[in-house]
Amino acid sequence: MTATEAKFKGIPRSHPFPEEKVGWRGYVEWEDKPDRKAPATQILNTKHFMPPPEFQLVPLPDTNPILIGHRWKEYHEALGLKSIVAQSWATVCIEKPGMIHILDFPYNGEIPREPLLAGKITDNQYHFVRNHRRIPDIDEDAFELEVGGLVRRPVEFVMKELKDPSKFLVNLGEKALCSGTAVYRGISVKNILDRACDGVLPEAKHIKFISADTYFKKNNVYHYAVSIPYRKVKQDQEVLLAWEMNGVALPKIHGFPLRAVVPGVIGARSTKWLYKVNALAEASMGPVQRQEYPYYPSQFGKHNVKCSNGFSIQNMPVSSAIMFLLDKQVIIHEGSIEFRGWAYSGGGGNWVERVDVSPDGGYVWYSVELGDMTEKHYWTWQLWKIRLPVDASSSSCACAHGTLPATQNQPLFAPPGSEL
Repeated sequence: MTATEAKFKGIPRSHPFPEEKVGWRGYVEWEDKPDRKAPATQILNTKHFMPPPEFQLVPLPDTNPILIGHRWKEYHEALGLKSIVAQSWATVCIEKPGMIHILDFPYNGEIPREPLLAGKITDNQYHFVRNHRRIPDIDEDAFELEVGGLVRRPVEFVMKELKDPSKFLVNLGEKALCSGTAVYRGISVKNILDRACDGVLPEAKHIKFISADTYFKKNNVYHYAVSIPYRKVKQDQEVLLAWEMNGVALPKIHGFPLRAVVPGVIGARSTKWLYKVNALAEASMGPVQRQEYPYYPSQFGKHNVKCSNGFSIQNMPVSSAIMFLLDKQVIIHEGSIEFRGWAYSGGGGNWVERVDVSPDGGYVWYSVELGDMTEKHYWTWQLWKIRLPVDASSSSCACAHGTLPATQNQPLFAPPGSEL
């Protein structure tokens, strides 16, 4: 920095928040240094940013990437973190070249239909991605995990210690994360809390996962942080800290070197680039937990109510989708058409017992034969197919819904702002 370099309240504008850990690229510490948050907010408040891309009122552009995240790129540039944007996109091009790029930054990608239905386990290069900001690039040898909060003994680990089978039992777990199912390898959070921390204190009711990612909300900066109830962690060994995905090291875009895997709940709780785990008395107060992914009453939507009017979604409800045929697709047929799709349920670990499909908008329903559904496993989706009779020449509106063993049915109507 030169003597004449422009400053904002004593902070150099060109690089106000430098990376500080060797081998941790794309990471700035906010959790342990809250004195940085106020200057960051002040800098952001001096800027005028582009509005978020509006894709709900107009057709999506026929491009790939479909949307450009100008606003979020400007956030990073304002804080001297512009290089992270190019670094994140370079990772996308290497690890996800065949995806449908919904948003270039922060990266959001969807799997094309054909590889989605190729098999029960989704290839890493096609597994869907939801990122809320950058993609940190952390060397495994430089990585450290901190476990603290309301535990009897706070601890820190390097990756070699976490992977040491003499210290911890290594677990395998399958999980469906929206558009994709993968097999993860790692150690259970329960294992770490019980064996390394000597358990949690009696007042601990929630476990918080903190990411090395930076999260922006209304010109404030945070780490991406969420929590799950401790009772979920205590169940068997199902909540994992994973370093492997489908038999290989986690891709960077999926959280390398370490991520949380929380089966049965929304993917937002399976924190990527995990570097801190804290036991808490209350659920996380962070904006991701309190203001994102809420479920509102059917007469409200997220655009006309306060966040406190909804509750934070945890368990995934029963859901299903038709992947083939395509919307408005014209088919030449001889009286019947094969439909294909997926069905899933989280929550208590129930799998979908039956899938019903209607070719006429819900008037007549046909059940998928069990032999035409993939094998049942807890926490994973099932792929299905069914051939249905259709009129020789007409337009059809097809729909599907799943049913659990306790006869809970997937709703046929989605309340505004909800997830089915």
